[in-house]
Amino acid sequence: MPPDRDPPEPDRVVPPEVAAAVASGRVEGPDRAPMGEALSADTERDLGRQAGIVTAASAAVSEQEERGNAASALPGVLAGVPVAVLVIDQKAGSVTYANAAAVELAGNVRLPVDVDRWGAAAGLTDLNGHPLASTSGPLSMVAQGRPVTGEAVRLSPGRSSVRERAEQDSGADDRLLWVTGFPLSQTGSPEQLALVVFLEVERTPTTDPEAQLQALRERAVVATDITFTITDPRQPDNPLVWVNPSFSRVTGYSPDEAIGRNCRFLQGAATDRAAIEEIRQGLAARRQITTTLLNYRKDGTAFWNQLSINPVFDGTGELVSYVGVQTDVTERVRVEGEREAAFAAERAARKEAELAQAVAEQARTEAERARAAAERAQSRLALMAEATSTMSATLVMEDLLDRLAGLAVPLLCDWVYVTLTDEYGTVRGAAYRHRDGREDDLELFTSLHVMHLPDSSPSRRSMMTARPVLLADVTDEVLETAVVNPVAREAFRRLGGCSVLTVPMVARRRTLGAMALVSASPDRRFTQDDVDLAEDLARRAALAIDNVRLYQREHTVADTLQRSLLPDLPEIPGIESAAHYASASTAADVGGDFYDLLRLPDGSVGIVVGDVVGHDVAAAAAMGHLRGLIRACVWDAEDPTPGVVLTRVDRLVQGLNVASMATMVYARAVPPTGEGEAWRLHAANAGHPPLLLRGPEGEVRLLDGVSGLLVGVDDSTRRITRIVDVPPGSTLVAYTDGLIERPGSDLDAGIAELAERLAAAPVGAGPAQLCEAAVGGALDRRDDVAVIAVRFS
Repeated sequence: MPPDRDPPEPDRVVPPEVAAAVASGRVEGPDRAPMGEALSADTERDLGRQAGIVTAASAAVSEQEERGNAASALPGVLAGVPVAVLVIDQKAGSVTYANAAAVELAGNVRLPVDVDRWGAAAGLTDLNGHPLASTSGPLSMVAQGRPVTGEAVRLSPGRSSVRERAEQDSGADDRLLWVTGFPLSQTGSPEQLALVVFLEVERTPTTDPEAQLQALRERAVVATDITFTITDPRQPDNPLVWVNPSFSRVTGYSPDEAIGRNCRFLQGAATDRAAIEEIRQGLAARRQITTTLLNYRKDGTAFWNQLSINPVFDGTGELVSYVGVQTDVTERVRVEGEREAAFAAERAARKEAELAQAVAEQARTEAERARAAAERAQSRLALMAEATSTMSATLVMEDLLDRLAGLAVPLLCDWVYVTLTDEYGTVRGAAYRHRDGREDDLELFTSLHVMHLPDSSPSRRSMMTARPVLLADVTDEVLETAVVNPVAREAFRRLGGCSVLTVPMVARRRTLGAMALVSASPDRRFTQDDVDLAEDLARRAALAIDNVRLYQREHTVADTLQRSLLPDLPEIPGIESAAHYASASTAADVGGDFYDLLRLPDGSVGIVVGDVVGHDVAAAAAMGHLRGLIRACVWDAEDPTPGVVLTRVDRLVQGLNVASMATMVYARAVPPTGEGEAWRLHAANAGHPPLLLRGPEGEVRLLDGVSGLLVGVDDSTRRITRIVDVPPGSTLVAYTDGLIERPGSDLDAGIAELAERLAAAPVGAGPAQLCEAAVGGALDRRDDVAVIAVRFS
């Protein structure tokens, strides 16, 4: 709103008769009788559309202005408008868009086109039939950035500059159009666009044409939703002398409350001082001004006001009034992102935002670093947890080394080789892996270099110093020193190696070997973080390797002890014998399984199979004691009955604390008294699997029904002895439970499978063949197996 009186400057943006009519009071205010009775209903309706078109176009342009493509938003808004609408590029002075109704006026003129050329193509003239002047015509005025609040023109298609159109419409009647134009863009926007609306005036034969135009001018100014005001600069403080009804609807001030006051009363504490100064300077220069500033309604609520002030001069060039065109653009400002209350506050807020952004960026950077460090730590913990569980799950050295190589590739390096040494530093084993396979080159490199490490090699240096060696950049000179064998050096080059890291594997103050990590990519060179991670992995690997060594050493001692306690089978007339012992896999401990075959003083033959409860060296030692006890008990016994012998063994075991518990079967075979007669077998069982007897024709039967309590449970137990006649050619098979145990099944099923295997052997199979048949099944291998076969002639 004009805050001050300003000196005159010649200009013309509003028809003088409109300004004069408003200034003289010929236009009725909102409290007076409605005007424009001379207008038709269609014209009244089109005037109502005018404000909606301008508002929608302004919002669309404002939303896209900051992106620099405001023009692209208009076709979607204006395409379906039923009245003719043009969009003018003020910088180029050309029409850039015409909706369908406007195309009907001028024909399909190729756009963009100069505004005057478009008017000529449409056949536009003034009311007297003269072509529109390029400086004073309404289209030219809008193109110059000056709003046109309403001007009548004639449309004469027969006078179109396009010959075909002029010939086609040469007999058509002239039409009267009402032209209104408003700027759409903010001052300083990259695109300066304006909107032109054409309303056709319906003429009636009973209405004076001049009166109809005057009514149209008055109604266009009064009825539009756009606010119009007029001030008088000739009066002190340039007061308001007229406001249209829209002013009261927007601001809440009635005409009586507003007229006579300078419109600065709409300003407030948050109104931008720069915008006010811009208005004051524009008024002083008596030029058109367009700006947006914060105003306040009567109830105190704020709204954003897009204001255009235009000076009006009389015929002598004297400044007589200012016409203000105002639009409430609060919604548009909200869409733009809540426009800052003032430019100074906006700059301060931007600086604060930039500072906050810098702080936030620094915080994000630190957070990223912390997250990356946490992820590395989490990955390291996950790797170490996997390494511990993976390497502790095996007791086979070769398998352990292979698992270690699999943990390193490709997570830590492109390829790896692990060296294992004995207590004298001699290489005793190696493992290797490459992410691409490359087995041939790896095997060649291992055989020529890894198994004969020179003192200059990184692995040997790590083992000698018990410290990591990092070769961050492997040059030809470094490689010649590290790998002295030329063939191995060429294999290294084929495998690829830009960086090498070796770490010693030390456990219990002893160096067990070294692990060498190799990177084949120039973008992946080892750093101190890699050294820490590799050292951690090597420590865990060394502990697992040492545990395997200790276990294997204990297992070897126990297995040797156990085998040393097993006898060599004696040669006894009338019988043929064989035995088999299989220790469990290295994943299990040794046990107390044993067998024995004795030629007793009375000429009978003693057969024993037993199993001391437990799987350790103590069980093997207890087995040796138990075997000695039973030998003493059966040799020259007062009562050789097996049941009596086992009872005596039971008392001795508990009295001497030889073994906690054991299972045992003892059979005494008495030779026949005559040619072709059967052997007589006396057997007693102390909780042991039953004996199997294979007949001369291969049939197998179970000698059950004589089982009793385990040895060491109750020394008062009386053992039962079973007597069986054994035909010549029969074979007795005794065994321990490792031969019949299966996960998920009972012992009866295992015994049945064993009987089937023995029966399937050839009819003439000897004891050795039957032992092989007995152990030839899918053994569980989690327990030791002892089996003895005795064939009676």
